[in-house]
Amino acid sequence: MSQYTTGELARLCGVSVRTVQFYDEKDLLKPSALSEGGRRLYSDDDISRLELICMLKSLGLTLRTINEILLGDHPEKVLLLILDEQAKQIGDEIQDRQKQLNAIQVIKDNIRSTGRIPVNSIRDIERMMDSKKKLKKAHVFMLAVGLLMDALQIAAVIIWIVKGLWLPFAIGMPFVILMGILITRMYYKSVEYVCVECTTRFSPTLSKFLFSNHTPKTRKLTCPQCGHTGYCVEVGAEIKS
Repeated sequence: MSQYTTGELARLCGVSVRTVQFYDEKDLLKPSALSEGGRRLYSDDDISRLELICMLKSLGLTLRTINEILLGDHPEKVLLLILDEQAKQIGDEIQDRQKQLNAIQVIKDNIRSTGRIPVNSIRDIERMMDSKKKLKKAHVFMLAVGLLMDALQIAAVIIWIVKGLWLPFAIGMPFVILMGILITRMYYKSVEYVCVECTTRFSPTLSKFLFSNHTPKTRKLTCPQCGHTGYCVEVGAEIKS
């Protein structure tokens, strides 16, 4: 059976000599033998044990937990249970980190849109994130209905031109107009606007909503709170309790 010095073992496993010595002090990795001169000697089994220790440590397990696993009667069963719990903890941490990333993105978008930081608390951030989700849903719904309306109009026109049948067009156009009115009203009720000067959220009148200049994310309005006239940022409307 091959034997390895502390330096050789460290080099084979990609760790420092001090790490091997530290694991020896913690009773995690004792040498299989000692040379006549008192030098520590390790076997192939010790290499496997050190590689396992390094792998478990890389997964976030503490040295104490690793030692309990290695000293147990059924280390494979204990390891499975511990890894399951570790995976759950990591999953929870990933969700928390993802929430933080989402919050960061919302704040960045808000700063780019308004040039301000209207955030005073975690609740403000959560409200902004919720508004963004609602606004995205409204945009997706409008896009889907808009595509359906376009398809109906095009189909009616084609039938009129190819078949000479104008009735589908005559019946379809009032339906398309009605759908356009309903979806516009729905969109109007699903959004609010934030003043870039005082950060007040407000809903404009329907006429101002329809006829003011706008971009995909802003609309030129007058703030009812501070009187500022300019492009206000569009957000999802809050549910009134």
